[in-house]
Amino acid sequence: MFAQIVNDMFVLGIPVLEKILRPLIIYLFLVIGLRLSGKRELASLNPFDLVVLLTLSNTVQNAIIGNDNSVTGGIIGATALLLINYLVLRFLYTNPKIDRIVEGTPELLVDKGKIILPQMKKQMITQHELEIAANKQGFISLDQIERAEIEPDGAIFFAEKEPTPDEAHHQQVMDRLDRIERQLDALRGSQRV
Repeated sequence: MFAQIVNDMFVLGIPVLEKILRPLIIYLFLVIGLRLSGKRELASLNPFDLVVLLTLSNTVQNAIIGNDNSVTGGIIGATALLLINYLVLRFLYTNPKIDRIVEGTPELLVDKGKIILPQMKKQMITQHELEIAANKQGFISLDQIERAEIEPDGAIFFAEKEPTPDEAHHQQVMDRLDRIERQLDALRGSQRV
């Protein structure tokens, strides 16, 4: 009985080379597939994206492990995945041009305060989703945005509009009026006492 348990846990059901090649093939497929699916998939997970990722991991599980459910096979498969990922990241780190091709480059969503609708459509980002992302970064509305771009990792960067000279002067005048009003209130309060 004990011998059977040890055999089931540690004896491989498929050759070691196959155990290494399976994760490599699935890794490359998933990297390419996720890259082609767009930056939005990486930015935030809505319920549909989460379901896809969970079922995707379950779908490729058997392709990675094959007919082997042994602990040894799992360790070899996991080690192969970690090693492949390490080597790919190391290679991309030393080859920035290839890294830009694989990861992509930032793409403008808003330029000079104008939403670039074709780019939004390409990235499958709605104006409402862009507004939510801007709100999370402290902007009240998209009217405050001079520039927005989606990064290769799916994060959205926002740059605030600089006020025009007239707007800046108006704000200075309003600030001065507020200070004068506070001083008057303080004087009125001291005269009552």
